[in-house]
Amino acid sequence: MSLFESFEFILPTRISFGLGVVNRLTGELDDIGAGKVMIITDRGIVRAGLLDGVISLIKGRFEYAVYDGVEANPKDRNVEEAAALARDMEADCIVALGGGSPIDAAKAVCVLALQGGRVKDYKGKGKIKDECLPLVTIPTTSGTGSEVTFSSVITDTRENYKFTIKSPAIAARVALIDPELTLTVPPAVTASTGIDALTHAIEGYTVNVTEPIAEALGLYAAELIASNIKEAVHNGSNIEARSGMMLGSLLAGLSFSHSDVGSVHCMAEALGGMYDAPHGLCNAILLPYVMEYNLPDVVYKYARIARAMGVQHSDDGQAAILGIERIRELSKEIGLPCFDSLKVRKEDLEELAAMSAINISTESNPRRIDKQGYLELFKKAHSEK
Repeated sequence: MSLFESFEFILPTRISFGLGVVNRLTGELDDIGAGKVMIITDRGIVRAGLLDGVISLIKGRFEYAVYDGVEANPKDRNVEEAAALARDMEADCIVALGGGSPIDAAKAVCVLALQGGRVKDYKGKGKIKDECLPLVTIPTTSGTGSEVTFSSVITDTRENYKFTIKSPAIAARVALIDPELTLTVPPAVTASTGIDALTHAIEGYTVNVTEPIAEALGLYAAELIASNIKEAVHNGSNIEARSGMMLGSLLAGLSFSHSDVGSVHCMAEALGGMYDAPHGLCNAILLPYVMEYNLPDVVYKYARIARAMGVQHSDDGQAAILGIERIRELSKEIGLPCFDSLKVRKEDLEELAAMSAINISTESNPRRIDKQGYLELFKKAHSEK
């Protein structure tokens, strides 16, 4: 980007980061003027006991209800069920507790609870009015950055594809980002969500619609994630590593939210829509393939990413190549599986490529790509064991 180009950076969310900040929840709800609070989460969070901790903070001070039916790759039915419950209880505030799925669902609920309709009615940009329920986000994974973004990705269960609703109006009023809440996250989830966050950092830094603040955030996020992910996976009780991952995920979320994602996400969302495959894992598996494709157009930026990850080479081309290889090695070191683990049928590759090509973020990829380009990437990933 030329230094003479203009850009904007909108940050509607106030960020509160640190050990124990979840305990500020009641004060935040008081500041919002909440009286009837709806908590949106999933059953994994319930089983982990994290919901109990949040309820203990608000019980007796606020009227509340819980919707814990959010599925992985949040579905349109989840959003519409939760919105109906929010309307029935006349909720005046939403609290999202969990990873990207509950938080994305909660953003959409904030729209539907006041504006009505079906969630698909708000697909794309410019369809959401300002009046949304206020939202407080409490992330429990270091991966999506959804707590500070103003987009929500929802699965259409009729047509089996993912769509995005996007507006600053759905951004959280405040994000309470407490690394202690990630201490119980299993290694496999820490690994996949961690590389998911790395994908956000790399794509936020390199897409063709990025800007200087997003670039700076993405580059530092890549450094934090690369230097902490192995320790966080293999020694989950290390609060310093957990904090580094949480901060890296936050910065990566800010980066891509204020630029865009690219072809890694386009392919991952196609897989998620058709196979209901875990989004973070899909991103983690596909990242090196897309980086190899993009390399001719972003050598300098990939070299900077590589050096942020610890690669030492003076030549940009070689540094960039080594950086891609480092990501592959890192994924193996933290136990991530290969594309074969997704059990993708060869006969579906054509449709997956077509779905990827119509994703709105395809235009943001740093190297031009079409359906045929996506098909070649899917075939390459499918053929490797």
